[in-house]
Amino acid sequence: MRAAVVHSAAGALLLTALAAAPADGAPEGPGAAERRGTAVAAARAAAAGISFGRCPDAEDLPGALRCGTVTVPLDYARPDGPRIRLTVGRMRATGKDPYDGGRAVPRQGALVYNPGGPGASGLHFPLAGLLPEWKRLAAAYDLVGYAPRGVAPSAPLSCQDPRHFFPGPGPAPRHPSASFKRQRIAEARAYARGCAERSGDALRHHHSLNNARDLEVVRAALGEKRLTFMGASYGTYFGALYAELFPRHVRRMVFDSVVNPDPRRIWYRNNLDQSAAFERRWADFRRWVAAHDDVYGLGRTPGEVQRGYEVASARLSARPAGGTVGPAQLQETLLRAAYYDDLWPHRAHALSAYLKGDPRPLIDQAGPHPEEAAEEENGSAVYTAVECNDAPWPTDFRVWDRDNTRLARRAPFETWENVWTNLPCAYWPAPRQRPLEVRTGPGELPPTLILAGERDGATPYEGALELHRRLAGSVLVTERGAGTHGVAGGSNACVNGHLEAYLLDGRLPARDASCAPRPAPEPASRSRAAAVPGTAR
Repeated sequence: MRAAVVHSAAGALLLTALAAAPADGAPEGPGAAERRGTAVAAARAAAAGISFGRCPDAEDLPGALRCGTVTVPLDYARPDGPRIRLTVGRMRATGKDPYDGGRAVPRQGALVYNPGGPGASGLHFPLAGLLPEWKRLAAAYDLVGYAPRGVAPSAPLSCQDPRHFFPGPGPAPRHPSASFKRQRIAEARAYARGCAERSGDALRHHHSLNNARDLEVVRAALGEKRLTFMGASYGTYFGALYAELFPRHVRRMVFDSVVNPDPRRIWYRNNLDQSAAFERRWADFRRWVAAHDDVYGLGRTPGEVQRGYEVASARLSARPAGGTVGPAQLQETLLRAAYYDDLWPHRAHALSAYLKGDPRPLIDQAGPHPEEAAEEENGSAVYTAVECNDAPWPTDFRVWDRDNTRLARRAPFETWENVWTNLPCAYWPAPRQRPLEVRTGPGELPPTLILAGERDGATPYEGALELHRRLAGSVLVTERGAGTHGVAGGSNACVNGHLEAYLLDGRLPARDASCAPRPAPEPASRSRAAAVPGTAR
């Protein structure tokens, strides 16, 4: 069998190389070398396959999860140059109907998943097959996830010593002063330099186009003729790039919580859009807290909840909780609640308890966890490298200052923190890519499924509409009035029904569809109903 695989891969490689070669000495177009390099790498991966065995941290994982590696070029224009290894995790399809153990389920190949980021790992995604919402898919598909390039353990990137990753308690001014801005500019410059110094020439090769090419090599290594892929958040962006680059290799694709792929919005304008959308989600959270004033005592209106947040921020500025949690850490931990409704009861309880004199829940939720420093630093480095490398960014801080000062007037909650997160891209030392135009015509790509929450803050709903317009034959399923980031495989049975119909049977709705929102979370406990001193009532 191996000889046949090698022969087939070599033949495919030869045909691809011949097809890519320019005729009559004509000059090659942009990306031609990378196309040939991807074909070379995919042929090698198809011949080698993946030897699955124990995972790097197997002592903490069920034995059914097995891991292996796939070798990819660092630079696809030089497939014989330096190479790196991507770590892949897989759980084999069970082949058994979870609701009728006596009925066999035909295997449909591998379902490859990416959770987003940039900088997040999907290595442990296959464990989702143990959850009730995923059991039907796990019966038919080998569930596959992997750590993308740069994400540990796949040749991890680093931009600073992890011991210094968690800063001390910091401010989060809604109207930053000129001196504060100068300080953050200096920090952004230093961070960008650190990325270059610690990562060297490899830094330039961490971008979304290479992530899409890596996905093609993973497909080949798995022995899949065509790819079944599900990407969430940032995973939708390089999944869309894959669809543009390799449309004939697509079997089925699910895009869950969509990054706007318009090249003009990658990434600077997408981050402006995100800050505006997070303001809506912050308002959703405050309305929910106000509706449960009997539990949290933070006020009966969103405005009163806002004032409670400002009181807490001012107190933390004067005296950080536990010496580690200041206004910036408070803002960051509440921002996470804008991603996931399930966090609302925990965050509301922490804020309430702090204002009542008990800082422990807030310290637990917002304080640094040193044991996670290396992982957090690595994820931040990959996030920064990919977004900075992907596209041109404004290099004059006056542009950032102008745009975000305007935006902060109507969206103050996240705007400036988003600036400081992305500001290293203004001073980035590596070359920039030009974002690829994603657009497929009728029949060029198999039908695809797009899922989106109408009030998603991390990936605003407009991104799903834009991708829908760009992928002919796609169908959009919207969770109306909902804002949890990542809607597939969660608590919404309507969304999961569309997901299973598509992945298991290839069925899509005849037209775009809507699902009612998932139920709002229940407050943690109604035994804590007490007014919070110092807040408006």
